[in-house]
Amino acid sequence: MKHHLNTLFVTTQGAYLSCEGEAILVRVEQETRLRLPIHMLGGVVCFGRISCSPAMMGLCCERGVTISYMTEHGKFLARVEGPVSGNVLLRRAQYRYAEDCEKSANLARTIVTAKIANCRTALLRSVRDHSDAAGRDKIRLAAEQLAQALDRLRAALPLDTVRGIEGDSAREYFQVFDHLIVAQKEDFFFRSRTRRPPLDNVNSLLSFVYTLLTHDARSALETVGLDPAVGCLHRDRPGRPGLALDLVEEFRPVLADRLVLSLINKRQVQANGFRKSETGAILMDDETRKTVLTAYQERKQETITHPFLGEETTMGMLVYLQARLLSRFLRGDMDAYPPFIWR
Repeated sequence: MKHHLNTLFVTTQGAYLSCEGEAILVRVEQETRLRLPIHMLGGVVCFGRISCSPAMMGLCCERGVTISYMTEHGKFLARVEGPVSGNVLLRRAQYRYAEDCEKSANLARTIVTAKIANCRTALLRSVRDHSDAAGRDKIRLAAEQLAQALDRLRAALPLDTVRGIEGDSAREYFQVFDHLIVAQKEDFFFRSRTRRPPLDNVNSLLSFVYTLLTHDARSALETVGLDPAVGCLHRDRPGRPGLALDLVEEFRPVLADRLVLSLINKRQVQANGFRKSETGAILMDDETRKTVLTAYQERKQETITHPFLGEETTMGMLVYLQARLLSRFLRGDMDAYPPFIWR
């Protein structure tokens, strides 16, 4: 079991990151606000106008700590990392697998099956937790539609058919997503999934947490030696981490959607923490972003028993464990890839 490492999120504009011995220092206006031993970190994510000293960047590269740069509002810009981990034989096996249309379709079908199963579980849990909420009948109907999609995925299917089922299931799921919001309905409503840019408060939250999850998935894949750019469900596109997006699909309902719903329903985020930009995009302010980041880190510290391994682990380790299982499968050590299916 890999030791659970934390991610340092830096959001204070104008902050400067440096190092002193084996520690990372965060300075704001010449004052040291935070000091963390490098061995406690798995990654550093900088939002907006954050500066890093060359020495600090070198230390992170030597210790395998990836530095990611985002815009102030969560759009990925760049990464700084040391030598690529893993071995060439594993990556060659990955590339050969991705080039085989039938094999790619089978792995994509496995991933989509897990995603739909987890979406269905999320819907049924919502009905159980809020049995008196409006729309529960529509939620149950959507869960039945997802169950039918899972039946269709039992057979071997071409990749385009798998994608079609995934798209139809996503629409069914998001058509009832608004019914999962049981508080602050006037300010947090959901009509449809909007990206680039998000056009309402809920989509702003979803996009931001999906970005964090993709960052973790990409880091996990690189840690085990896989190329995060070469996926099966998400095919090659310049600048797109296809395999990381594949891995994320299993965890959207579990780590992202449930977190966003919890933040809204428990009133941990408020409408005054969002604003509309000139382009129509809905953006979070600093305090709301910090609230989301804190909740995300806390969620990752929660414990769960892995359904395949039977071991107790943290939610934050799930992405790494799935990346490890995926690498074993592509290497030929396992007959099939066991996706994460939420119970």
